[in-house]
Amino acid sequence: MCVETLYQAYQPLLFSLAYRMLGSVMDSEDIVQEAFIAFNQLPNRETIENKKAYLCKIVTNRCLDLIRSSAKTREVYVGPWLPEPLLEKENPANDPSQAFLQQESISTAYLLLLQQLNANERAVFLLREAFHYSYDEIAEILDKSSANCRQIFHRAKKSMDFTPDQQPSVTIMETKIKEFVHSFINGDITQILELVSEDIAMYADGGGTVTTARVPIFGAAGVIRLLQNLLKMHAGKFTFSFATINGSPGLILTMDDDLKYVYSFAFNGNRIQTIYIVGNPDKLRHLQ
Repeated sequence: MCVETLYQAYQPLLFSLAYRMLGSVMDSEDIVQEAFIAFNQLPNRETIENKKAYLCKIVTNRCLDLIRSSAKTREVYVGPWLPEPLLEKENPANDPSQAFLQQESISTAYLLLLQQLNANERAVFLLREAFHYSYDEIAEILDKSSANCRQIFHRAKKSMDFTPDQQPSVTIMETKIKEFVHSFINGDITQILELVSEDIAMYADGGGTVTTARVPIFGAAGVIRLLQNLLKMHAGKFTFSFATINGSPGLILTMDDDLKYVYSFAFNGNRIQTIYIVGNPDKLRHLQ
């Protein structure tokens, strides 16, 4: 199998793995490209029996290296950290990479839970839970024993308190988000309160370069007040469009033809439980 054929076959999987590991679209794309370059330069690549596993090993180890090298930067990050938003393309049915990403959870809430695991836990958990590798295969990829990988997985699994069954269907989410946006525009507070949980939370990632709340906002009153202030501040200056963000309905805000903010949402039942806002220009560069 030539490298070009391998790229067509495995690029979607490798990008999906790297993105879940890192929460960064641009870093994931770079690492996958570097992995194929490194593989192409191997003098013995034709003798490698399981090329898919070997490529996964390259990508996983490069992700681990990047996570460790950027740990200090993350510690001093200004305000809440959110993953770079991943937008679904217009024709996902014809795009194998989009089809692959839809098979597993890539929601903002899920990615944030993954970030709470240490680097090794994240790698083992993803390879086992999302990509269904055996413990022996994971051990080969990470140069650990199978028993150790099993222990790491069970420890990580306990930390992943994720209940996707609390999320309504995509159709319901889309309807509720549109009602939420139009209620704000119309100033219908009664309707807004019916759409959000009383203990709703809002996280805004400006990276210290754009004006956003530098601490999470909790409670319906605080979230509504802040969003009302933003609406007044930018009245007549923005346009918005609905889009699929990280596998779920979301919102894009544009000002002066420049994409400024990406909103994604998590639900509890049929009510909005969490709002995630990415405004850090570095995290939106791949969307411009």
